[in-house]
Amino acid sequence: MNTRTYQRCTSCVMDTTDPDITFNEQGVCNHCQRYDLLVRDVVDRATRGERTQELDAMVARIKEAGKGKDYDCIMGLSGGVDSSYVAYTAKRLGLRPLAVHFDSGWNSELAVNNIENIVKRLGIDLYTHVVNWDEMRDLQLAFFKASVANCDIPTDHAFPAILLRQAARHGIKYVLSGSNYATEFILPSSWGYQSGDLRHLKDIQRQFGQGRLRDYPTIGFFKQYIWYPYIRGIKTVKPLNYLPYNKFDAKQTIMNELGWRDYGGKHYESIFTRFFQGYYLPTKFGYDKRLAHLSSLIKSGQLSREAALEELQQPTYDPALQEDDKKFVAKKLGVTVAELEEIFARPNKDYTDYASYAKLFDIGLRVKRAITKL
Repeated sequence: MNTRTYQRCTSCVMDTTDPDITFNEQGVCNHCQRYDLLVRDVVDRATRGERTQELDAMVARIKEAGKGKDYDCIMGLSGGVDSSYVAYTAKRLGLRPLAVHFDSGWNSELAVNNIENIVKRLGIDLYTHVVNWDEMRDLQLAFFKASVANCDIPTDHAFPAILLRQAARHGIKYVLSGSNYATEFILPSSWGYQSGDLRHLKDIQRQFGQGRLRDYPTIGFFKQYIWYPYIRGIKTVKPLNYLPYNKFDAKQTIMNELGWRDYGGKHYESIFTRFFQGYYLPTKFGYDKRLAHLSSLIKSGQLSREAALEELQQPTYDPALQEDDKKFVAKKLGVTVAELEEIFARPNKDYTDYASYAKLFDIGLRVKRAITKL
C-alpha cells in the first residue's frame, strides 16, 4: 500500500499514485526528467519537420527490401488513432503494407467499422486472426484471479506473436509500429508488468486457469528478441517518431480522409481495455492511466497542464457505462457480477509474486542500449 504524502509533479500531472515516482527540488518528477533527457530533442525535431530526410531514407530501405514481394511492410491495425494514422501515413509514403488485426473477442462495433473503412479507403489487405475464445476467456479470467495490475497481457502478448509470424510467412522485413514518444512516452513501470514475458503468462495460467493454451498465440524471449530480428532480419520501425505527430490533428485527418470515428479514451476501441483501464485499475489499484497519457501530451506541447487537470476532474468514462461493462465482462468471462466483484476484492499482487523472466529482460534491455550507443 502506498503511504507516501500526496504530491503531483509541477510540470506534468503525474503523482504519487505511481509508487516509484521521485521529484527534484523544483517538484519536477522523474518521468519529466527522463523525457527531457532522452526524447525531447527527438520529438521537437520531428515536430519542426527536421526528421523528414531520415524518414525518406527509412522508406527507401523498406521499398528496396520489399521489391518483388506482395508487401514491403506489415503493421498492426486495432482501429485506434495511432495504428489508423500509421496506415494512412504508410500509403501516403507509397508503401505497400499488410495490415494485421487480432480479434480478441472484445472489439467494439465502432472499432470494427473503423477498421473496415480504413482498409477499404486505403486499398490495403487485411489479415485477421480470431482467437480461440475458450482459451482467451480462461486466460483473461486467470489474470483477474491473479490480482495483478496488468490484466491486458493476454491481448498484448498475442499480438506480436501473430504479427511476426505473418511477417515471416510473407518474407516481410519491416514492421511499422504506431508506438511513439509524442503521445505515450510516459508510463510508470510500477503500474503493470510488460506483456512479452511468456514465463509470467504461463505461470498465471497454470495457477488460475482451467485448461491448456493450445491455440492461443505465444512468443518466447528467444523468438521475439533474437530469432525474428537478428536471424530472420525483421526490423521494427516507428514512423510516427519522424513526423510532426499531433494526436488531435491526426484524429481530424483520419476522420476526414478515412471516415474514422472517435471511441473515447486511449485504447478504448476494445471493450475489455476500456473496462480494465477505466474501471479495474482505478478502483482496485488506484492507477488512472490518463495521468500518463495526458502527461505525454503535456511534454510534447499538445496539451496544457491546466486542460489536463480539468480533464482529470471527470470520470475515466461514463459511470453508467462502467456498470454495463462490468455486467458484460462478467457474462462474457462466464461468471456472475458478484463472482467478478469477489475476484476484484482479493488482495492485490505484484508481478514478482509469480514466475517471470524479469532478470533476463533487464539484461536484454541493457545489451540493446549498449549496442544502440555503438
